[in-house]
Amino acid sequence: MHLASAVDPQLADLSNKLIYSAMAVYTIAMLAHMFEWTFGSKGAVAVRSTEQAGSLAETVAAAAQPKAAKKVTVTVASAAGGTTTLTRTALAGEGATVVTSGRGADEVDGPGAAGTSERADLAGRIAVSLTVLGAMLHAGGVLTRGLSVSRWPWGNMYEFSCAFALAMTVAYLGLLASKRPVRWLGLPVTLAVVLTLGIATQVLYTESEQLVPALHSYWLAIHVSTAIICGGAFYAAFIATLLYLGKDSFDKRTEAGLTTGPFGTSASVWQRLPAASTLDKLSYRINALVFPLWTFTIIAGAIWAEAAWGKYWEWDPKETWSFITWVAYACYLHARATAGWKGRKAAYLALAAFACWLFNYYGVNIFVTGKHSYAGI
Repeated sequence: MHLASAVDPQLADLSNKLIYSAMAVYTIAMLAHMFEWTFGSKGAVAVRSTEQAGSLAETVAAAAQPKAAKKVTVTVASAAGGTTTLTRTALAGEGATVVTSGRGADEVDGPGAAGTSERADLAGRIAVSLTVLGAMLHAGGVLTRGLSVSRWPWGNMYEFSCAFALAMTVAYLGLLASKRPVRWLGLPVTLAVVLTLGIATQVLYTESEQLVPALHSYWLAIHVSTAIICGGAFYAAFIATLLYLGKDSFDKRTEAGLTTGPFGTSASVWQRLPAASTLDKLSYRINALVFPLWTFTIIAGAIWAEAAWGKYWEWDPKETWSFITWVAYACYLHARATAGWKGRKAAYLALAAFACWLFNYYGVNIFVTGKHSYAGI
């Protein structure tokens, strides 16, 4: 059995200060991302066509009056030497020249894409830099929490939430580091991190202390760490699914010539998001990638349960809802592989699956008593 060691109050206090500092920096980063979302891509038009080939040079001339919708003419030079004239509706504003150099639609969409105004682009870069700083402070807070009690820092819901929020941030920064055009994810990621840390510090906070003997196992590092990674990935897919549904609805209303309604005041924001198909594929790929890891998480939990309690499975509320979540995501992935269950229908299944995961995390731990309740909230 692992011998309990004394709690270091200074490291525990330092951890709290670092977490609060990270929250402050994340909040400023979120505001910078909001600025980029609001004022980005003025005067630019992203032209998408499966028939376009080679290097594209698009010149967009827009009227000087702000916030006015105006028909503009876009001349596309093809690799064969010919030209094609297209007409698109763009927000009036400062004229811009957009050079895509043969990039796909995924690479010219979203805040931070070609044509983004200089102020918005600067705000986006500042937001990313602040997110990196926040992640460093955040990681320091998680590390010192563990060092204060000489164990892995995810023994209760407060510690799990802090680690879960850090996993979301690291996943986002990792995608940026891989040169993927996902800076538009910065706003929902920082918003979720601030909310998660806010709930953790104000509702779920637990003093730094030693754990009960059942949790002193190497399975704590394996089982809980994989659950943290899965949670961060499921959240990213959830955001992509929500944005897909909104973007798809906006595109359909635009095609029908409806310019008023729920999208009227935020049309420019929806226009700057990636294509609906891109968001749909992103959500599916993330869920498909992480599903095997979630399967392993459940299996690892069963093995740990046998070592701690003598049985692999007892239908404890946590075990039951983990299995329900697994079934929900399995249904979603199966639906995606079935003709007729793509797009919005599959997206609704993805939202239901994430709702199961969310209830398994917050609802079961807070409102339902079971064998997992000994770790406290």
